Amino acid sequence: VRDVARVLEVPYAEADRLAKMVPDPVQGHHVKLSDAIRDVPDLKQEYETNPTSREVIDFASRLEGTIRNHGVHACGVIIAPDDLVKFLPLEVSAKGPIAAQFPMGQVEELGLLKMDFLGLSNLSVINNALRMIRKVYKTDIDLSSLPLDDPETYALLQRAETTGVFQLESAGMKRYLRDLKASSFEDIIAMVALYRPGPMQFIDSFIRRKHGEEEITYLHPGLENSLKSTYGIMIYQEQFMQISKEWCGFTGGQADTLRKAVGKKKIDLMKKVKPEFIEGAVKIGGATEEIAETFWNQLLEFANYCFNKSHAACYALVAYWTAYLKAHFPDAFMAALMTADMRWTDRLAIEIAECKRMGLKVLGPDINQSYGDFGIVGGEKTIRFGLSGIKSMGKALVEDIVIPERDKNGPFISVCDFAKRVDSTKFNKKSWEAAIKTGTFDRFASRSDLLFNLETIQAYGAKCQKDVGAGQTDLFGMMGEAGMIPEVEIKPAPTQFSDKEQLLWERDLMGLYLSAHPLDKYDTYFEEQTHPLELIKPENDGKGVTIGGIITAVRTILTKKGDKMAFIKLENKTGETEFIVFPSVFAEYGGKLEVDNVVKVQGRINATDKSGNLTSEAKVLAESVELISDEVLEAYKPTGAKLPAPVKVAGNSGGSRRRGGGAWRESAPVDNTPPTVVLEPPKDPRKEKLYLLIENPEDTETLTAIRRLADINAGFQEVILVLKDGETKRPLRMPFKIDASEDVLAKYRELLGEDHVKLK
Repeated sequence: VRDVARVLEVPYAEADRLAKMVPDPVQGHHVKLSDAIRDVPDLKQEYETNPTSREVIDFASRLEGTIRNHGVHACGVIIAPDDLVKFLPLEVSAKGPIAAQFPMGQVEELGLLKMDFLGLSNLSVINNALRMIRKVYKTDIDLSSLPLDDPETYALLQRAETTGVFQLESAGMKRYLRDLKASSFEDIIAMVALYRPGPMQFIDSFIRRKHGEEEITYLHPGLENSLKSTYGIMIYQEQFMQISKEWCGFTGGQADTLRKAVGKKKIDLMKKVKPEFIEGAVKIGGATEEIAETFWNQLLEFANYCFNKSHAACYALVAYWTAYLKAHFPDAFMAALMTADMRWTDRLAIEIAECKRMGLKVLGPDINQSYGDFGIVGGEKTIRFGLSGIKSMGKALVEDIVIPERDKNGPFISVCDFAKRVDSTKFNKKSWEAAIKTGTFDRFASRSDLLFNLETIQAYGAKCQKDVGAGQTDLFGMMGEAGMIPEVEIKPAPTQFSDKEQLLWERDLMGLYLSAHPLDKYDTYFEEQTHPLELIKPENDGKGVTIGGIITAVRTILTKKGDKMAFIKLENKTGETEFIVFPSVFAEYGGKLEVDNVVKVQGRINATDKSGNLTSEAKVLAESVELISDEVLEAYKPTGAKLPAPVKVAGNSGGSRRRGGGAWRESAPVDNTPPTVVLEPPKDPRKEKLYLLIENPEDTETLTAIRRLADINAGFQEVILVLKDGETKRPLRMPFKIDASEDVLAKYRELLGEDHVKLK
């Protein structure tokens, strides 16, 4: 009702008054508007006497019960014994594929088979790597016969050098791999299954138990056989299926029913299975009813993140294959990986940095050596940038026109030879400029000179091709070299573009710097005046830090108060990170936050989410930004000393002061270095949630009162009902938000009790 009123531009107060007349749904029972109009006298009178209310309710009634929107399953495929149109209605979805108009459950009820076929680009990476290895190294690798105990592969995993390795390349996963020291394929399977939002809490315990640093315990001896391979920690669906058969005497069919109930959180089915499970654990497993109940409750928690081992094993196998190729054929693997990520420049930058770390040279595009994809030079640890990765070139242009001409008639001997041989209607001015600016023709002349002579070169090529089309080449051919059109002279450009400008061309057209890096001359300054970006990680949460680099992206937003703040991407030669500039800092330093500016940023590492929990991603909250101009760099005198390691910012260690709503704190001096002043952002009330503990979920009067109070005090803080059922508590997010003022909190405490209301 409120949404329709908003569309009709009915004042909110009027719409809210009307909406409150409609009875609230209680315990999932939907109240139809037609019934409400009939049964609620005030609403009936409003409908009959107020034309605006009648219009709103009539529109809402027409929309009521319809589907708001629908999507297409990413990899779901329906299989039928005959044409699908004989079984269910089809449609052409918004994204193009033909899709069923029925949802998943109804498709299965019709007796049709729904299978999820997941496509992975990593399989293309593997295939391309194998093709290059076969062509360059004359080695044919059969993945199905690879040993799963290869020492070099496990050494790579233990060092966590897993950039590009399927499922194992995130920063958090690398951290756990270093601690885990994987030594078997089972370890990889476990990590794939564990590194998910739910079971991540068990990773540290899993690692400690593997290394004998923590005792392996079981709730009951009857569980040991199913859990011993994972050190007593339940990770896979197959494990509780095995437990149900061995401990509770379930048949295979019953175990699968339990899997469906737990895996898909089917409450009715779980209530049906629970008595059989408890009874079996007591009679067959020899457990007490209390232990059986405890395990059942653990199983319900497990339902939030359960993963089947067969799925994890498939992922782990692909992960192992990619790690194997990277360990044994690093150039071919990285070239294949960069080909797959050619259009994602942020990924390319990471992968090229990884190549440099591995001792692989990544050279820019070359018209006579590059192909469409990234290629390798066997035995030289060299990768050539693919021509298709250049903007305005395109895969079709490169692979259908340029490369076939070079393969058929030999390498191009000059830029004019290229202009003469390649179709000028396809290789247009934009393609020429992109190729020149990225260094594709560097073997023939400088980029400045080629751009200066470009129109003349294009005219020469078009003239040669026009003469060929008119048949004039036959006439002049009889005259030998005397009849050939002379190549144009490449004249020196009056103005030569600077190295910095040429590097910016490379970044704009290829997404990264290849021939050099604009920060090359800043090496000494950043080594002495900033901390390495690798320190920006969750373990250093709360520590003061100074970082430096070139700004590559700026995203500004307006806060609720209308103040500007920004998210800045910073890159240097070792990597990239993001720092956040809050309004008070933006007001002072916003003028320096421009793309391509080289800056030094002082701030604090932050890796917590809005609830204060530590996450796997870390960013920097900026306190000050200094522009490092050429003048600053020239005036700098190297000291030979580096900054002290970041230290935890001590609350009020040097006193505190307020500024712009944020708390500023100074860290205690270390080794006589100046104190680090960092910003603690102001507390954002939008991140707070109101938790209401409900002792009796059947108390509809209390639930209705909670909703009424929320409707009157609409705001932006989430409301979570914590429903108590015996010893268990189940959180339930409400579809409305509230302004949790002290007055509102007092009313809720009066309604529910002092200890039943928490705002955090």
